[in-house]
Amino acid sequence: MSFLEIANLQKDFGGTRVVKDFDLSVEKGEFVSFLGPSGCGKTTTLRMVAGFEQPSSGVIRIDGRDVVNLKPNQRNIGMVFQAYALFPNMNVAQNVGFGLKVAGRPKAEIDARVAEMLEIIKLPHLAERYPFQLSGGQQQRVALARALAVRPQVLLLDEPLSALDAKIRVSLREEIRAIQKKLGITTIYVTHDQEEALSMSDRIVVMSEGRADQIGTPFEIYNRPTTRFVASFVGTLSTLEGKVVDPAAGTVSIGDSTVSLGYRLADRQAGDAITLALRPEAVTLGRDEARGAHLSGTIRDVSFLGSVIRVRVAVGSGTLSLDIFNTPSAPPPEPGDLVTVSFAPGDLLVMED
Repeated sequence: MSFLEIANLQKDFGGTRVVKDFDLSVEKGEFVSFLGPSGCGKTTTLRMVAGFEQPSSGVIRIDGRDVVNLKPNQRNIGMVFQAYALFPNMNVAQNVGFGLKVAGRPKAEIDARVAEMLEIIKLPHLAERYPFQLSGGQQQRVALARALAVRPQVLLLDEPLSALDAKIRVSLREEIRAIQKKLGITTIYVTHDQEEALSMSDRIVVMSEGRADQIGTPFEIYNRPTTRFVASFVGTLSTLEGKVVDPAAGTVSIGDSTVSLGYRLADRQAGDAITLALRPEAVTLGRDEARGAHLSGTIRDVSFLGSVIRVRVAVGSGTLSLDIFNTPSAPPPEPGDLVTVSFAPGDLLVMED
């Protein structure tokens, strides 16, 4: 039996269903991210697990116990919010120990646990400071320590890094993942940042319009998207419009070129329109015979991104994006240049409706 089970979960607001038939099983110690755009239902789902929202229907079990009708403080859950939600009149140590104090734990136990948590978040030297004396990253560390101090069965994080600048976010997400692994705590993490989800998670739930579009490992979500939404939302994706030439042989035409996908196109007929997609890293500039598939096009634009240069190539009625390394001795191509791009046919994704 999974440690956290969510089955047939639904939530209605004023006649509008914002979470629809949501199912998820999470193993003990697993780190699962809810990923999706604003309004997709990820935070509402998290709040139902936490007990801040009552489901319209469905089941939520933690370690075999149904918690749907339990109050948040009866669920043994730790919560970290986007806003740090620290008590401004309490110092760091008092904030971390607040949940233990409310639970009536002995002072010696509270002091020992607070010291332990401050060591884990690497802030023991700031125990006497108040929230206004801390940076945003430090405040979020304290919020994390406070959530973990009560030894929750499940840790919930609702976009905890979105208010921080880019460098601090990268550093803190690594720390959160390291702490989660060290403690072995079952964790649900809500984010709209695909890089966060891909780098931190054991599994990702990609949500769209209240539903879980796809659940899988970061590798599966990125490389084997099962819906058009997942393919377009996770990572950069170029789409190309083509036509089926021979469905049995798996050949399609893109612009003036014909490409063999290497497998039969079931439920397709010759002449059918087909949408194909490629990731930038799957495409190389120039004719590479080892890649097996080639298309001719025109450089549309070139964007300097630092260590890499993003090149967009007009191919037929679509545009392909690809990345090349920034080499000071070799200037990038210019808009309007005629070029050939190469890729492996197996890297083409067929987009289903």
